[in-house]
Amino acid sequence: MVRHVILWMLKNEYSGVQIESIKAGIKEGLEGLKGQIPGLININVNTEPLPSSNCDLMLDSSFESKEALEGYAGHPKHVEVATTKVRPYTASRVCMDYEV
Repeated sequence: MVRHVILWMLKNEYSGVQIESIKAGIKEGLEGLKGQIPGLININVNTEPLPSSNCDLMLDSSFESKEALEGYAGHPKHVEVATTKVRPYTASRVCMDYEV
């Protein structure tokens, strides 16, 4: 099994109301991929970090294998969510993939 964890910072140009809407869109879009992509076991987006955090959102997902993660990366449904709901609003991204 492979874990795929991403931490994002949103761009500074958004108001509080916009930030909540953006976070909700990212969460809905990514979590909506469950059951639609082969090898994707679980996917969760945390949008409520504690004040001690230095990121705005976290994706925590698990895959059957490295090959399943590679398939997810290029899957049209994932690409659509990443292109429309994530990348336009994020300033930075940190990723760690690891075998469990």
